[in-house]
Parts: sequence; C-alpha cells; structure tokens
Amino acid sequence: MFIGHFGVALAAKKVAPRTSLGTLILAAQFIDVLWPLFLLLGIEHVRIAPGITKVSPLDFTDYPISHSLLMVMLWAILFGGTYYVLRRYPRGTLVVAAAVLSHWVLDFIVHRPDLQLRPGGQVRVGLGLWNSVPASIAAEILCFGVGLWIYLSYTRARDKIGRYGFWALIAFLFFGWLSTLFAGAPPNVASLAWGGMVMWLTVPWGWWADKHRMVGYSPQ
Repeated sequence: MFIGHFGVALAAKKVAPRTSLGTLILAAQFIDVLWPLFLLLGIEHVRIAPGITKVSPLDFTDYPISHSLLMVMLWAILFGGTYYVLRRYPRGTLVVAAAVLSHWVLDFIVHRPDLQLRPGGQVRVGLGLWNSVPASIAAEILCFGVGLWIYLSYTRARDKIGRYGFWALIAFLFFGWLSTLFAGAPPNVASLAWGGMVMWLTVPWGWWADKHRMVGYSPQ
C-alpha cells in the first residue's frame, strides 16, 4: 500500500490534534522510510520480478528488521517512547505508536505472503490484495480519501501556505502513487531504494503545511 498509509496519518490528526502532520506521516510511513536505507546498506533485500503480483513487481525476499511484525511492534514502542520524551503528550504518544503499527496491518492486507512474524521465522503472511488491480486501487483510494476527508473536516487553512502548500502535498502523493501504477518495474534495486528515499520529503512538507492550518476543536 502507498497512499493508504498517508490516509492513516491524515485521519490521526483528529485524534491527536497537537501532533504535527509531519510527525504523523513519519509514523505511518516509518518502516517504509527505513526500508530503502536498509536496502542501500545491504541489510535487507528485494528482487525485481515483474508479474509476481498484478500491482507490484517486487519480491520482498528479506526484510525482517523493517517489516516483521515483532520488529514493527518494537519500532512502534521506540517511536512512541521517543515522541513522549520530546513532547510529553500521552495522546499523541499512543497515536504515533498506533500509526507505526498500522503500516504492518495495511501491508498484511495487500502483500502476498512475504511478511515475517519475527526475524528468522519461517512463517510468512499476507492476504494478497495486490493480485487484484481493481481491489488494490479501491483500497488505496478508500483509505486515502477517508483520511483526507477527516483531516479537511477537522482543520482549516490559516493562510495561503495552509491551503496551497497542503494541496500541493496531496497532489504530490496522489500523482506519485499513480506513477508507480503505470511506470512499470524499476531498472534495478538501487534506483528503487533511492526513489523510496524521496518519501522523506513528505515529513517536513507535512509539518510545514500543517503548521499553517488550525484545528476545529480540541478533544478531551
């Protein structure tokens, strides 16, 4: 899943209004921004195999540190704990930790059985929604659309940056996702990894746009 993870970040703003959208994006995308770094370092591995699923040409052969369930749970605890130390915001702490964990849940829905439960474990799981193009597109649009609707219903722009900067981010994400659907397989793993590193840009971009928006009310 791609933009569906960003839908989680957008929706989470209503639950944790004091948490920046940039932080929520980083949480929801955390294991996917770690993964390209681990690829470049040779810690984890992927094989480009066009046709392995209808949507993704990637055979995730080895990514237990970033994507096994046990490690994602540990990443969630580490991310949430770090956030609490820095912000002392209990609600935000729980939300960012849940956002990290949500990534594995959504990946479980779309991936073929390639997600390990723990490093070194033989069991691999995944429901394989990527084997259906229409169902995959519908799931992405539903997650992203609902998250965007929740965010827009709860925040409003303070100024032009809050309006146009935010919508530029949404357009970047949406058309970036479309490009992954139609661009075909990447030429090699290195280009895939460097392309994935681009997603780090969405973190400061989300913080910047969100800083120029105001929330509608503060949940108790």
